[in-house]
Amino acid sequence: MNDKRLFGGAAAVAIVAALGGFGIARWTASDPAATEAASGNAAASAEEEKAPDTVAMTAQAVQQAGIATETINPGGLGAEIVAQATVSASPQGEAIVTARAAGAVTRLMKRLGDPVRAGETLAIVESRDAAQFAADRTAAAAKSTLAQKALAREQYLFRQKVSARVELEQAEAEAASAAAEARRASVAAGAARVTSDGRGVAVSSPISGRVTSENVTLGAFVQPETELMRVADASKIQIEASVGPTDAQRLSPGDRAIIELPDGRTIDARVRAVTPGLASETRSATAVLDVAGSLQPGLAVRVRLLPSRGDISNAIVVPEEAVQTLEGRDIVFVRTPKGFRAQTVTIGQRSNGRVEILRGLPAGSQVATKNAFLLKAELGKGAGEEE
Repeated sequence: MNDKRLFGGAAAVAIVAALGGFGIARWTASDPAATEAASGNAAASAEEEKAPDTVAMTAQAVQQAGIATETINPGGLGAEIVAQATVSASPQGEAIVTARAAGAVTRLMKRLGDPVRAGETLAIVESRDAAQFAADRTAAAAKSTLAQKALAREQYLFRQKVSARVELEQAEAEAASAAAEARRASVAAGAARVTSDGRGVAVSSPISGRVTSENVTLGAFVQPETELMRVADASKIQIEASVGPTDAQRLSPGDRAIIELPDGRTIDARVRAVTPGLASETRSATAVLDVAGSLQPGLAVRVRLLPSRGDISNAIVVPEEAVQTLEGRDIVFVRTPKGFRAQTVTIGQRSNGRVEILRGLPAGSQVATKNAFLLKAELGKGAGEEE
């Protein structure tokens, strides 16, 4: 009894500090409110005696305590594939920004971590190549203009029957060739993003996002195609999970997956593809998952894959930390409109931090996972106060 009081008091101090205090209601047959609600009905009183313990808790208190919840769906341990995974940028979510010409970096508009818009200039590289691009463009445009004038003159002379057709055809060919050269020089200058003064090239980002890597210093001399920066869009990510060859055969595009984040939250995802071959180092395949939301590339997470092929089970599986022991019984805390209800369950096998629930928990229930022990501590405190 003393141990229970001591545990309850310590838990109360911890939770009051974290939450600012939240109410607890413990329903028993001796509770005057329960007796009054029964209104003399013996059946209702018996049912009230069996009512599970409850913790009254606001949504704000749940958030402040860091209590995470998860909606439970059928799927036994044999049906789940648990794998380690990494968040990575999708092919459309990361861009390598390179220099298009050799030269010295004279301006830096963005630094590490800065936001970037698609097409925005990140740096200026002063280059002799840029001057050559600009000169070629100007010369080619001038030749094209001259060729067009020569063609117009030959057309006039041909109409006046002064010039032969062969001379007109030669003028048409020269005009077409000059126009093509002008387009080539213009495209080359545009691809290099030559500045308006013709002295340098502008280095720009093809996507919007943030600068995640910077490998350039003001005044440094860079070669063409040298990587200067990397830009990533945190909203365009994918999850890459390593799965064994047997598990890979059970997965299909569109299969559901659950991402377990380090802070206890979970995010739904879908299998987009599974690599047909195995990595030579790990002898495992890679399942690529599409996930909505923004996650930091490089973050290590755990995923639970729910394949549509293979073993199918109606068993309920919850995280191991969701199952608590109270007064000799296994319980999970089910979310209610006013807080949580301690639900007695019968557990089965355990594997990879997951516990199979054989009886007591219907599919679709929302249960507390991370920091569920705080709710158990509140119930222990309430029991100690009553005794």
